[in-house]
Amino acid sequence: MEKRNEYDNAAEMFGENVFNDSVMQERLPKKVYQKLKEIIRGGKELDLATADVIAHEMKEWAIEKGATHYTHWFQPLTGVTAEKHDAFITAPMENGKVLMSFSGKELIKGEPDASSFPSGGLRATFEARGYTAWDCTSPAFVRQDAAGATLCIPTAFCSYTGEALDQKTPLLRSMEAVNEQTLRLIRLFGNQTSQKVTASVGPEQEYFIVDREKYLMRKDLIFTGRTLFGAMPPKGQEMEDHYFGTIRERIAAYMRDVNKELWKLGVSAKTQHNEVAPAQHELAPIYASANVAVDHNQLVMETLKKVAGRHGLQCLLHEKPFAGVNGSGKHNNWSLTTDDGINLLDPGVTPHENFQFLLVLTCILKAVDIYADLLRESAADVGNDHRLGANEAPPAIISVYLGEQLEDVLKQLIRTGEATHSITGSKLETGVKTLPDFMKDATDRNRTSPFAFTGNKFEFRMIGSQDSIAQANIVLNTIVAEAFAQACDVLEHSSDFELALHDLIKKNATEHRRIVFNGNGYSEEWVEEALRRGLPNITSMVDAIPSLNTEKAVRLFEKFGVFTRAELDSRVEIEYETYAKKINIEARSMIDIAGKQIIPAVIKYTTALAGSVNAVRSACAADVSVQEGLLMEVSALLAETKGALTKLQVLADQGSTMEVGREQAVFYRDAVLAAMHDLRSPVDRLEMMVDKEIWPMPSYGDLIFEV
Repeated sequence: MEKRNEYDNAAEMFGENVFNDSVMQERLPKKVYQKLKEIIRGGKELDLATADVIAHEMKEWAIEKGATHYTHWFQPLTGVTAEKHDAFITAPMENGKVLMSFSGKELIKGEPDASSFPSGGLRATFEARGYTAWDCTSPAFVRQDAAGATLCIPTAFCSYTGEALDQKTPLLRSMEAVNEQTLRLIRLFGNQTSQKVTASVGPEQEYFIVDREKYLMRKDLIFTGRTLFGAMPPKGQEMEDHYFGTIRERIAAYMRDVNKELWKLGVSAKTQHNEVAPAQHELAPIYASANVAVDHNQLVMETLKKVAGRHGLQCLLHEKPFAGVNGSGKHNNWSLTTDDGINLLDPGVTPHENFQFLLVLTCILKAVDIYADLLRESAADVGNDHRLGANEAPPAIISVYLGEQLEDVLKQLIRTGEATHSITGSKLETGVKTLPDFMKDATDRNRTSPFAFTGNKFEFRMIGSQDSIAQANIVLNTIVAEAFAQACDVLEHSSDFELALHDLIKKNATEHRRIVFNGNGYSEEWVEEALRRGLPNITSMVDAIPSLNTEKAVRLFEKFGVFTRAELDSRVEIEYETYAKKINIEARSMIDIAGKQIIPAVIKYTTALAGSVNAVRSACAADVSVQEGLLMEVSALLAETKGALTKLQVLADQGSTMEVGREQAVFYRDAVLAAMHDLRSPVDRLEMMVDKEIWPMPSYGDLIFEV
């Protein structure tokens, strides 16, 4: 019998590389542990003496795991994580030996260079100092890879003058805001026991896997993460046979190693399956608090890419790596949970009688309606522009799906001012005696909705697969905090609570009913209906960016201390610059590939074709009209390609000389992207005509079907 691997038991390995609560409870002195728990709950500030004890035990634990270095692991505004490694060793002693030390000061604060990270004008190049600050609410972990073992300490990252330069700082601020306002709300309903409310998040991660050897033959994938050229293969996803299909052995082995890596890091990877497009897959974890979920999702993306290399594979996280097949998103499942286990988005068996839930629900409708533009902006990404509204992902129009049960309750409230009943689930009868009958849910699901209620949570489906989920949760937390605050302002000063509550629920439901849509979000009819309702239809990242620093947004974020005006202005500048840079890289990549690979390959093919025509004609005077016609067609497409290449080169040069900002981003969207499309069109037709042995790169079929 085969010996069982020591890591075959998920329960045994789970969290083994995490300095989690059980490790802290075991290793820290009782008073230090209790003080740290109070700090994590938000009741105290961390003093240096306590930090010294924690740092020492954290270092000893990490060294036992093989760690020689530590790093403050943070999330600057680059879309990826950042880290600087320092060894535990101190200056050599007289005997030539060194001590291994790690102080509370080193745990609490780091100082990476802030000038080389995006700051949107918050920091000048010569103003280099920036600080990382330990986020004790997210546990430290030891990462083991080719560099050895490294103690990773999740941190926030801010400038010398205190502005947030990262995703973590405003997220933590937003979590404090929604906690404070939700506690106000539930106190009104007599809850005096819950002491903390946390935004709980479960992000589902979609990704593509291709063979690494073929990936390395595609410069577009290497430089941009997506294929800039490529004709559709004879078969795509139209047979719908990949979704939930049997996982191929090579991919299954890869998934198994991904799970092991994540489990050891305390990431509760639970669900895995094939997605809709060939070579596309999904991984979903169990819920965690928002800041831990953000950290874990970054670890998921890093692990997917790292482990793929070990298997001779490449993980693609771009939202649209292949035109013509579905792209990848990230479904952000969001709810509010108290520290004593109450899910505030659980409607219960009879939602129409659950007035606390109805207030929470209608406040969320209000928040999403008023700040639909901000929520859309939180999912804005260059790659996502290829995906949103493309009949494969949620539309660019924000709407809320409630399902039949809650929509019926809402209609009752609007029509009569009170809800008297709730639709209940019925028995599902299959008609097969050997299959059990069971009660089905009271409502179906809607996969075309960008913001759908799914039982006891909302699923925000717009986020791009390579994006951090931080921005979306910052927005969700803050807009809901404001809606709750406004509700509390009304109810706390009412002379008749029951009447005021009843009126407020009805008012929210009536005034914001336009945001509720249960139909097909992919249909053209919905676009027209949304326009009639006055809902924004923001189709590109460039048009979404201005939502960040409107007066409405500034008032919101400054009210709850989540962003300052300067921080919002900086993010606007960063996003415009990021958009222009990414499109410029794509354009330059197309220019490079077309000029150095495609055009030479087509010339080689036409030369061989012309030689064949002449040889046949000289040898036997046979009819060569087919060959000549093919030669003329290929030559015409070659000329079209060269003309489009020249135009793209001119426009790319023009765009790169423009001043950074909205005008440049608009130019890249309207002019450069159109020129890129004009270059791709003839090239993709040429791919279908040129000898495969001559074509310089693997085809779509090679990439997505041969894994």
